[in-house]
Amino acid sequence: METSDDAAIYKIQDDLALVLTVDFITPVVDDAYTFGQIAAANALSDVYAKGGKAIAALNIVCFPGEDLPWDILRQTMEGGLSKLKEAQVPLAGGHSVDDKEFKFGFSITGLIHPKKVLRNQGAKPGDLLILTKPLGVGILNTAIKGGLASEKAKEEAILSMTTLNQKASEIMLKYAINASTDITGFGFIGHAAEMIQGTATGMHLFPSEIPYFEDAREYAEMGLLPAGLYRNRDFRKDMVDFAPSVPLWLNDILHDPQTSGGLLLSVERKDAHCLLQDFHDQGVSSARIIGEITNNPGIKIV
Repeated sequence: METSDDAAIYKIQDDLALVLTVDFITPVVDDAYTFGQIAAANALSDVYAKGGKAIAALNIVCFPGEDLPWDILRQTMEGGLSKLKEAQVPLAGGHSVDDKEFKFGFSITGLIHPKKVLRNQGAKPGDLLILTKPLGVGILNTAIKGGLASEKAKEEAILSMTTLNQKASEIMLKYAINASTDITGFGFIGHAAEMIQGTATGMHLFPSEIPYFEDAREYAEMGLLPAGLYRNRDFRKDMVDFAPSVPLWLNDILHDPQTSGGLLLSVERKDAHCLLQDFHDQGVSSARIIGEITNNPGIKIV
């Protein structure tokens, strides 16, 4: 709880522990089936960030039955089930309530060896940082809701949000990972700050290496920004030092709240380039080395 870690770990025996997490969201796209897929990928991600294997899911539904056709719920369920099937995770039950606002998600149970748990803290000076998905999906979704997004932007946003972090998680387990988290509602800066807050380490980011959606830059420059972005920036402003050369649009993207974002990994330098190549060889093509962990007694993220 102290470091806002991604999931709870409950040790059953010396070589076995449970990974426990829950996540549900409001619709981020108009298509119900796609919304279900995104909600499932988003909920599964916390288990993958820990290095665990997801084994079961419970569904959580808040649905306005008097205001929306029940077929929308059916399609959303089908979308969620399609992602659970892809992840080889059975749906074991769930619970629904009548609610004026549609919300959908899952509680996920996973398995892990207690000595192989990846925390969101533990990064060491000299580690390189790898990010596995591009940033800016919250900005794209804002443009989509405003009817201003291109078809390319819509397709890229949906592909990113529906892509499981399962493959990236399985690949990373072969390497020396000192810290791991996934990037979601607090934005990149928010989750990166959790990785080093209260430690003797800092973080140096390489702006030119940070992956982002090209259209997100255009929409950020137009001012199409989600409200959560402003809250994220205000909350972590004392932990970040942006050089004058960093453009405002990139500042925006780094604070943009993500849905079903990628993994942020602190990797021992000796393994980082091999892991990156492995990611690219196995289809995690957006992964980039985007920074390093430093000894920094002052401002934490530079």
